[in-house]
Amino acid sequence: MNLIMKMLAAPATVLALWAVSAQAATNDDIAKRLEPVGQVCVQGKECKGMEVAASAGGGDAKTPDSVIAKHCNACHGTGLLGAPKVGDAAAWGERAKKEGGLDGLLAKAISGINAMPPKGTCADCSDADLKGAIQKMSGLK
Repeated sequence: MNLIMKMLAAPATVLALWAVSAQAATNDDIAKRLEPVGQVCVQGKECKGMEVAASAGGGDAKTPDSVIAKHCNACHGTGLLGAPKVGDAAAWGERAKKEGGLDGLLAKAISGINAMPPKGTCADCSDADLKGAIQKMSGLK
């Protein structure tokens, strides 16, 4: 009986040590999983750790491609509700002729037309941002 106890003591000790070390790793893993995935920042107040996100998003710099991808492509990519499609020079040319050229299209984009809301859902786009997107989608100069 004493021999059996000795034979079981070594594996039991190893198992106990493994369980303790596994528990420590598990607690670290659990703490890592419980970390917040984000934070709420209020404009005008310091928000630590968000400098990288602001620079990665490009701040206020908007390119025609980014404006189109984020705000225009949902309708102009598919022609939804009669919107002229990106790259369809004939449809854009016809619309430009009707509205008074590129400046007329820009005016309609700013105020909204048919089902398109003002600024095409890009409330923080400048007139220049919108004009660049229109030029890129239409090929107009």
